[in-house]
Amino acid sequence: MSKTESTAKAPTILNRKAGHLYFVDERFEVGVMLIGSEIKSIRDGKCSLNEAWVDVSEDKQELWLVGAHIDEYLFANRFNHLPARRRKLLAHSHEIDKMRKAKELKGYTLIPLKLYFKNRYAKVEVGICRGKDLKDKRADVMKRDAKLEMARIAKLHR
Repeated sequence: MSKTESTAKAPTILNRKAGHLYFVDERFEVGVMLIGSEIKSIRDGKCSLNEAWVDVSEDKQELWLVGAHIDEYLFANRFNHLPARRRKLLAHSHEIDKMRKAKELKGYTLIPLKLYFKNRYAKVEVGICRGKDLKDKRADVMKRDAKLEMARIAKLHR
């Protein structure tokens, strides 16, 4: 194995709250502009997307990741980053237009669903999401419980 190859797999950071609070209508894979200490911190798994959202700037064709918390990298010294800064997202202009139109509709928002590495590059999966009602959340819990119960019964009868 050469020096450049690594055996450790970079973690996938998931936004678990998004699946509980929103219906995801459409997904986009976008790049994210990060600095070196942020990349190293993400590779260590010290990142949270739970309170994050995506903002579309009105004047320019730009997407911004807001509210994502990436911990400071311990060994970066004075070259460290701010943990909760806004980070620019990179997407095609037609995708940005689609996201802007969806955000203008009532009840839709742009939520980062996961952050992962693909061929050395950090990627964010952004979803066009619609909020769930309380009855929808309860229905999801009932489906999950029924599925677990069926799996438990199937395991007993093997």
